[in-house]
Amino acid sequence: MAPSAYFSESYAQAREKFRAAAASAGATIATHPHPERGPKGEALSVDVARLGPPGATRRLVTISATHGVEGFCGSAIQAGWFESGLAKMLPPDTALLAVHAINPHGFAWLRRVTEGNVDLNRNFIDFSREPPANPAYDELAEAICPVEWTEESRARTGAQLYAYRESHGAAALQKAITGGQFQHKDGVFYGGREAGWSRRTLLAILGDELVGVRDAAIVDFHTGLGPYGYGEAIVSHRPGSAGLARAEAWYGDRVTSAALGSSTSSDLAGDCLVGIEEAFPAVNQTAITLEFGTVPLEEVFEVLRADNWLHHHGTLDSAAGRAIKEQIRAAFYCGGADWKTMLFEQGAEIQRQALMGLAG
Repeated sequence: MAPSAYFSESYAQAREKFRAAAASAGATIATHPHPERGPKGEALSVDVARLGPPGATRRLVTISATHGVEGFCGSAIQAGWFESGLAKMLPPDTALLAVHAINPHGFAWLRRVTEGNVDLNRNFIDFSREPPANPAYDELAEAICPVEWTEESRARTGAQLYAYRESHGAAALQKAITGGQFQHKDGVFYGGREAGWSRRTLLAILGDELVGVRDAAIVDFHTGLGPYGYGEAIVSHRPGSAGLARAEAWYGDRVTSAALGSSTSSDLAGDCLVGIEEAFPAVNQTAITLEFGTVPLEEVFEVLRADNWLHHHGTLDSAAGRAIKEQIRAAFYCGGADWKTMLFEQGAEIQRQALMGLAG
């Protein structure tokens, strides 16, 4: 089967393909219903497929749709891994856990964020403490997310952001916008004020599945950063850590680190993989964000601004609303067969490398 057949055109279709492929491979499937519904009234859930011996001390964990609209990629790789028969290539004492659509609301509504406008990949902080400050975002908040979305407002706010970039550098602007902020609930890259449903659900799933596990390889699939179709293995383990050393040994030159300045991503507050590492310190974790490139970063950011405006100030069921939804889909889900093939082949190769690494 051609890799493009593993991809879907909606959350509902992706869920159906994933569940069918996992069942045909002999996996057991658990469902965690989401409290809200999709745009067509469809039920939403996180579906978890498990394959391999129950008492295995090694676990390969894959996660899709941390950023909802990016779920088309991860879902296809997960479904294709089962459908192609590759999922059965498990070494001894190793099990596979595929967490499908951890942010189903964002996936169904074509948004990166959850039902509370929260970026799940900024939500893993300790909310018993004062959240991290982001004064640069505070300074630029009105320019980043204007209340009007017209040619004039886009030009005016774009000029403000350009001026900041000229004064402070492109990396500083990217960090200010994308690094995570906890004060502007209607803004972008908002980490929230409490642990959201998706965070709680993911940690509960892993709390059950990592009992007795010694070593875990975790792959969180994303799109939207980097060159078209290239998969960057971004590591959140800190410099000098055993986790970073293992990732470099397993995945080679593909590995980058935001903390070391080698990644297309900024260093993040509330990173999901950091949160998992902190929640399960007894497990030797080797975790990566596998980030696939789509369109230039400036286009990605512009459509995120547009989508944010649409959900806070615009009308979804309008010509402008429908156009913005097509734009955000295209920014995170390139429809070409070449892109789909590149993603599936790299996603499959990364999982093979993870299994080899787990096997020692």
